[in-house]
Amino acid sequence: MTFNFAMQAIDHIINSSAKVRYMSGGRLNGTVVFRGINGPAAGVGAQHSQCYASWYASVPGLITLAPYDTEDARGLLKTAIRGDNPVVFLESELMYGREFEVSDEALSKDFTLPIGKAKIMREGDTITFVAFSRMVGICMEAAE
Repeated sequence: MTFNFAMQAIDHIINSSAKVRYMSGGRLNGTVVFRGINGPAAGVGAQHSQCYASWYASVPGLITLAPYDTEDARGLLKTAIRGDNPVVFLESELMYGREFEVSDEALSKDFTLPIGKAKIMREGDTITFVAFSRMVGICMEAAE
């Protein structure tokens, strides 16, 4: 299912999960990961092709992740699951089936990636592209 269907649960995501720590005076954590498909996909209608990343990212108390490659997805998802914050984990359906190289380090059972630290895909000295999810690959192509 696409993240468009999360609109049915939006009150619970935005007003309950994201704010449980604040409303409990820090006594409760909002340990939950909402994982799903986000953004455009092949062969679906307009109502199933919206990108909610910026919308969820603007909600205080809610962490929003949208990985690009296999290592990002593996490392960030494991960190999100092990954390004590509510996380919206958005995946691009158009990236499913795409193959990426995976390092031996990423295959380790202890591999995680820190949330909130940008990944530099390629050093340069002329222009900076900042992107998330599928657009990282498009920026990499543009950089070539």
